[in-house]
Amino acid sequence: MSISDHYSVFDHFTGKDSTVLAIYQRLLAETRKFEPVVELPKKTSIHLVNKSTFAIVVTHKMALILNMKLASPVKDTRIIHFELVPLNRFHQEVKLTLLEDIDSILLGLLKTAYEMSG
Repeated sequence: MSISDHYSVFDHFTGKDSTVLAIYQRLLAETRKFEPVVELPKKTSIHLVNKSTFAIVVTHKMALILNMKLASPVKDTRIIHFELVPLNRFHQEVKLTLLEDIDSILLGLLKTAYEMSG
C-alpha cells in the first residue's frame, strides 16, 4: 500500500472556500487537455503527473499554490517563490485566488512543465 492510498484529492478541500475547489477543477480540466494527467494525492499536496510530476498543488483556505517544475526561472509578477533544485530545474510557485488566474500564460507554462515531465 502506498502512502497516497490514505489520502483522497477531495480531502484537500475540506474546510476550504468553494472557490478553491472550482479553481482546482478548472486547472485539472485544462491540464487534462495535454493528456494523460494523473492526480496523485499526498498528505499535504496533490501531484499532477505525466510520466513524472510536473506540478504540485497545495490548498489553502482561500487559494491554491501551484508549483511548476521548469527548466529556467520565469519572469512573471505572479511568481511568488522560485527555487533551483537538482537537475537544473526550477520550482516556481503561483498563488491562484480566482478562476481568471488560469490564463493562457499560466497554461503555457504548465504545458512546458508537462512536456518536460514526459
